[in-house]
Amino acid sequence: MWMIVMFDLPVVEKAERRAATEFRNTLLELGFSMSQFSVYMRFCSSPTQVDTYCKRVEEALPEGGNVNIIQFTDKQYERIMSFHGRAKQPDKKTPDQFDLF
Repeated sequence: MWMIVMFDLPVVEKAERRAATEFRNTLLELGFSMSQFSVYMRFCSSPTQVDTYCKRVEEALPEGGNVNIIQFTDKQYERIMSFHGRAKQPDKKTPDQFDLF
Protein backbone atom coordinates (compact mmCIF):
# COMPACT_ATOMS: atom_id res chain seq x y z
CA MET A 1 0.00 0.00 0.00
CA TRP A 2 0.99 3.59 -0.49
CA MET A 3 0.28 6.75 1.47
CA ILE A 4 0.26 10.29 0.17
CA VAL A 5 0.27 13.22 2.57
CA MET A 6 -0.81 16.45 0.91
CA PHE A 7 -0.90 19.71 2.77
CA ASP A 8 -1.48 23.42 2.48
CA LEU A 9 -0.09 25.15 5.55
CA PRO A 10 -0.01 28.86 6.39
CA VAL A 11 3.44 30.42 6.00
CA VAL A 12 2.77 34.13 6.51
CA GLU A 13 4.23 34.48 10.00
CA LYS A 14 7.71 33.33 10.98
CA ALA A 15 6.26 30.81 13.48
CA GLU A 16 4.02 29.37 10.74
CA ARG A 17 6.97 28.93 8.36
CA ARG A 18 8.92 27.21 11.14
CA ALA A 19 5.98 24.87 11.88
CA ALA A 20 5.57 24.01 8.18
CA THR A 21 9.29 23.25 7.86
CA GLU A 22 9.21 21.07 10.98
CA PHE A 23 6.23 19.17 9.56
CA ARG A 24 8.04 18.55 6.25
CA ASN A 25 11.17 17.42 8.10
CA THR A 26 9.10 15.07 10.27
CA LEU A 27 7.63 13.48 7.14
CA LEU A 28 11.14 12.92 5.78
CA GLU A 29 12.24 11.41 9.12
CA LEU A 30 9.23 9.05 8.94
CA GLY A 31 10.47 7.75 5.60
CA PHE A 32 8.30 9.77 3.23
CA SER A 33 9.73 11.01 -0.07
CA MET A 34 8.88 14.39 -1.48
CA SER A 35 6.88 14.08 -4.70
CA GLN A 36 6.14 17.80 -4.89
CA PHE A 37 6.74 20.55 -2.37
CA SER A 38 3.56 19.84 -0.38
CA VAL A 39 3.03 16.23 -1.46
CA TYR A 40 4.91 13.37 0.24
CA MET A 41 4.66 9.63 -0.48
CA ARG A 42 5.55 6.50 1.46
CA PHE A 43 5.33 2.78 0.72
CA CYS A 44 3.83 0.65 3.49
CA SER A 45 3.87 -3.13 3.55
CA SER A 46 0.48 -3.59 5.27
CA PRO A 47 -2.70 -1.77 6.29
CA THR A 48 -1.48 -1.94 9.89
CA GLN A 49 1.65 -0.02 8.93
CA VAL A 50 -0.51 2.55 7.12
CA ASP A 51 -2.52 3.05 10.33
CA THR A 52 0.67 3.46 12.35
CA TYR A 53 2.02 6.14 10.02
CA CYS A 54 -1.35 7.91 9.88
CA LYS A 55 -1.19 8.25 13.68
CA ARG A 56 2.41 9.52 13.53
CA VAL A 57 1.48 12.11 10.91
CA GLU A 58 -1.51 13.15 13.03
CA GLU A 59 0.78 13.64 16.04
CA ALA A 60 3.04 15.91 13.98
CA LEU A 61 0.28 18.15 12.58
CA PRO A 62 0.92 21.87 12.98
CA GLU A 63 -1.78 24.35 13.92
CA GLY A 64 -3.84 25.62 11.01
CA GLY A 65 -3.80 24.62 7.38
CA ASN A 66 -5.18 21.55 5.66
CA VAL A 67 -3.62 18.09 5.59
CA ASN A 68 -5.02 15.14 3.63
CA ILE A 69 -3.82 11.54 3.72
CA ILE A 70 -4.65 9.27 0.80
CA GLN A 71 -4.11 5.51 0.79
CA PHE A 72 -3.96 3.40 -2.36
CA THR A 73 -2.77 0.02 -3.61
CA ASP A 74 0.36 -1.00 -5.51
CA LYS A 75 -1.66 -1.55 -8.68
CA GLN A 76 -3.03 1.98 -8.47
CA TYR A 77 0.51 3.30 -7.89
CA GLU A 78 1.77 1.56 -11.03
CA ARG A 79 -0.83 3.46 -13.07
CA ILE A 80 0.53 6.89 -12.14
CA MET A 81 1.50 8.87 -15.23
CA SER A 82 4.40 11.26 -14.67
CA PHE A 83 5.74 13.98 -16.94
CA HIS A 84 8.78 16.22 -16.79
CA GLY A 85 7.84 19.12 -19.01
CA ARG A 86 6.21 17.37 -21.97
CA ALA A 87 8.37 14.25 -21.70
CA LYS A 88 6.60 11.23 -20.22
CA GLN A 89 8.61 9.54 -17.50
CA PRO A 90 8.92 5.74 -17.17
CA ASP A 91 6.08 3.95 -15.41
CA LYS A 92 6.33 3.67 -11.65
CA LYS A 93 7.43 0.37 -10.14
CA THR A 94 6.48 -0.76 -6.67
CA PRO A 95 9.63 -1.16 -4.54
CA ASP A 96 10.54 -4.54 -3.16
CA GLN A 97 9.51 -4.86 0.47
CA PHE A 98 12.96 -5.87 1.64
CA ASP A 99 15.12 -3.25 -0.04
CA LEU A 100 17.95 -2.16 2.24
CA PHE A 101 19.42 1.31 1.90
